[in-house]
Amino acid sequence: MPETAESRASVHDSLQRVTELLHKHEVVESLVHRQQGPRQELVEDLVHRMHVVEVQKLLEALHPADVAYILEALPLEQRLIAWDLLKPEREGEILLEVSDAVRETLIAHMDERELVAATEGLDTDEIADLAPDLPREVIQDVFRSLTPEEREQLRAAMSFPEGTVGALMDFDMISIRDDITIEVVLRYLRRLDEMPELTDQLFVVDRAGVLEGLLPVNKILVTDPEIAVTAVMRREFVKFRPDEKAQDAAQAFERYDLVSAPVADGDGKLIGRVTVDAVMDYIREETDSDMLSAGGLREDEDLFASVWKSVRNRWTWLALNLVTAFIASRVIGLFEQSIAQLVALAALMPIIAGISGNSGNQTITMIVRALALGQISTPSARKLFAKEIGVSALNGLIWGGVVGLFAFLIYHNWQLGAVMMGAMVLSLLLAAVMGVTIPLMMQRLGRDPALGASVMITAITDSGGFFIFLGLATVFLV
Repeated sequence: MPETAESRASVHDSLQRVTELLHKHEVVESLVHRQQGPRQELVEDLVHRMHVVEVQKLLEALHPADVAYILEALPLEQRLIAWDLLKPEREGEILLEVSDAVRETLIAHMDERELVAATEGLDTDEIADLAPDLPREVIQDVFRSLTPEEREQLRAAMSFPEGTVGALMDFDMISIRDDITIEVVLRYLRRLDEMPELTDQLFVVDRAGVLEGLLPVNKILVTDPEIAVTAVMRREFVKFRPDEKAQDAAQAFERYDLVSAPVADGDGKLIGRVTVDAVMDYIREETDSDMLSAGGLREDEDLFASVWKSVRNRWTWLALNLVTAFIASRVIGLFEQSIAQLVALAALMPIIAGISGNSGNQTITMIVRALALGQISTPSARKLFAKEIGVSALNGLIWGGVVGLFAFLIYHNWQLGAVMMGAMVLSLLLAAVMGVTIPLMMQRLGRDPALGASVMITAITDSGGFFIFLGLATVFLV
């Protein structure tokens, strides 16, 4: 169900109400512990009825995704209180919705029996999503509770690496034979308790299970029941292999406006399907990962994680940033005498570094997006270099002229204005070259192109901008 303004407001209201109730619960509970004698048990019972039960009712009325949103927004102590109030049969669905960091805290709070109960009601592809976070003993217990067919599906789903179509694959689908009529299909569908979610088409296979075509559901409703399936099925369609990149599948879903698509093995046999909700989840996770990587975070972080854990998550790129800051300070130190003789240099040099850093971040954003969409090849990369250099040169001349005029009007020194303009052009050219080079090199090394990109480009443009501006000023002014 698409999120509307009303639904968002409702979730926020629920979060606020849960927070208020849990806060009252904690306040009154602290008072309870100060009580002595038989009154304490009575007060505890009243607290439970007044606050905890109301929180439980509120959470039970919400969609699992909304409960996950609330849990992620609660501090750890309150989160665990709310988690204990949920029914065991809902816990599996909610674990699928929460972020990886929050899921880790919830699983650590559950014992083996609770984890088995939470996962038993899930589909095999959903269990596979949770499997990396579950203890080995829990996975073994879950395996024993499945049917032989479900065990094979779970083994298959767990065998595919993250980031592949197989990891997104869903086994809950409807396949039909190619030698039947529409009437037989209708009788078969009527015997089902319900159709799998997002069923917009049925998958037509032969006796060996090889995928032959697709039969849209709307076609079934308007076709003469006596007509054979092969006469109306679609023979041209998009299908995937389980070892293909999930990114390629996401692009295909966007390009062709797909709701579902079949997954077939190397022999063409149907083994599963990919649905648009799984693709949307993948895109959201990749977007979140790119944002974290660009900011220098190693992994998803719980907002209310311990101080030490958050420090460990952030220190790598902070340490690198510190090193680059020392380098920038030494670059400035090389020109101390020039700055001492012309104090205006100290006031103007942040302008060069700031503009070039912003330009470099713009270039990196465009390149990372293009890489994610698969739009850059080796020949096009050369043209991209030329294009970005042209853009930076023109921007350098325009904005360099503006800052040069600014420097002349403030300090009445046309040579200083000319140096500002030249430094702006050269700094923007450096930003363009590095803005293209950094993500391309990261991809060639097999790393995420967005990983620490903004940190690196800022460091390079700061040091480079200072060196270019102060170097030109030393040569032509001092």
